[in-house]
Amino acid sequence: MTIRVVLADDHPMYRYGLTAVLEQADGIDVVASVRDGAALVDTVRDLSPDVVLTDLSMPGLDGVAAITQLLGLQPELPILVLTMHEDDAHVFAALRAGARGYLVKGADGAEIVRAVYSVAAGEAVYGGAVARRIVAFYSGREVESPVARAFPDLTPREREVLELLATGCRNHEIARRLGMSDKTVRNHVSQVLTKLQVPDRTAAALKAHESGIGG
Repeated sequence: MTIRVVLADDHPMYRYGLTAVLEQADGIDVVASVRDGAALVDTVRDLSPDVVLTDLSMPGLDGVAAITQLLGLQPELPILVLTMHEDDAHVFAALRAGARGYLVKGADGAEIVRAVYSVAAGEAVYGGAVARRIVAFYSGREVESPVARAFPDLTPREREVLELLATGCRNHEIARRLGMSDKTVRNHVSQVLTKLQVPDRTAAALKAHESGIGG
């Protein structure tokens, strides 16, 4: 049986590479590749794939919102998240929305292929870093995130703002994702710039990228 996959990511070259990896595997056929959540919902409605593989940070309709809509269309649809985010906010937002698997970008091709097979078979799949966060959450222990390690002076909320800023999100998008007002986001961005000792958000994003965040 062939597993028909629709994938969504706003980086064309990443989509191209991911498609190549999946189509080299036995029994996997990438039937569509799209750049945002709205296109993902429309494509799934048209094609009814067996598995969806999606990023979270996409223009317009983001991954979490898209997952919610997709499961309204196909309640049993296996959805595998493949993203750069491994913080609690993104992980648990995706799982609450109904994602069946969660991998962090950097996973090798073999791991991604195994995850597609697994979610198609009805299993839940979590990459090592994500699994540790889930265990830590339910055991009450804290796991230090990459942002916390790189920028220990930032508060947890400032770290979330920086991570989204580093992916190219504007203030209104950060506000929507984190459930804050635009004014509150502006205040957090200002604090981030001050603590990172940079003149603007572009420089902050660059500094984050140099630390392996948001690239």
